[in-house]
Amino acid sequence: MKYKIEWKYKIKGHQGVTFNSDYLDGEVAIQTGEELEKSGKATELYFYDELGTSWTLKEVKKLNAEIEPEPHDLTVFFDGGFNKDTNQGGLGAIIFYKQGKKKFRIRANELFDEMDTNNEAEYAALYFALNLIEELGVHHLPCEFKGDSQVVLKQLEGEWPCYEETLNKWLDRIEEKLKNLGLEPRYTNIPRNENKEADKLASQALEGKKIFSKTQLI
Repeated sequence: MKYKIEWKYKIKGHQGVTFNSDYLDGEVAIQTGEELEKSGKATELYFYDELGTSWTLKEVKKLNAEIEPEPHDLTVFFDGGFNKDTNQGGLGAIIFYKQGKKKFRIRANELFDEMDTNNEAEYAALYFALNLIEELGVHHLPCEFKGDSQVVLKQLEGEWPCYEETLNKWLDRIEEKLKNLGLEPRYTNIPRNENKEADKLASQALEGKKIFSKTQLI
């Protein structure tokens, strides 16, 4: 979990000046808050998580201790491939997350029958990633989803309308899954060359190559 710190700096003879930090990793945010408190110059010290909830330093320490053993700080890359000759979709997903002091990466793909379009494969790939997240036991956390389909991402954000019934059904499934898991999604459109790994996984699924791996990162 990341936190933004807000505090008021004491100035002799004045009410003080309010400062805000960028979002910081939990441990860095706690260390910063402790040092601000020790300085004796900071008052009204609050931490705001990525969901907009405010916490005191004591509350953040307790919350961070509870979160650390569980998977958190998730970033998901997803991509969908489509074979119009077989009406099959290849789904690829990479999930980066932290657990305790360690970092992990999951690479997985899946072949999905009865697809109609490449956009449907993109939606199915994101839903596939959500199922992987659910299996990890992740809930009530922010999560960043990165893909190279601007149309799909804008529709997921609600910025662009979706008129196709099939895609709307996928939207409903995704929103229901996000709600059940309590996830706060952030969608980021990235260039195709930054999504090569997810694209390769999707292509391998279409070739009949099933992949699932979990790796601890250095």
